[in-house]
Amino acid sequence: MVMEARVEHSGETRIDEEMGKLQGEVDDLRKLVHTLLTIIMEEADGVQSGAAPSIPNQPRRGFVM
Repeated sequence: MVMEARVEHSGETRIDEEMGKLQGEVDDLRKLVHTLLTIIMEEADGVQSGAAPSIPNQPRRGFVM
C-alpha cells in the first residue's frame, strides 16, 4: 500500500512537471501569436509605424503596395 502511494505521488509529480512545461510553451506561443498579429495588422507600406516615407500624390488610406 505504501508502494502504491509513492507511485501515485511520483505520477502526480511527473504530471505537474509536464503541465508546467506545457504552460510555458503555451505562454511562448501566445506571445508569438500576439507579435505576428501586430505585424499583420500594421500597414503594409509602414506608414502607420512611421518606418517608411509616404509616397507623394497617393491617398492616405486604402493604398497597399
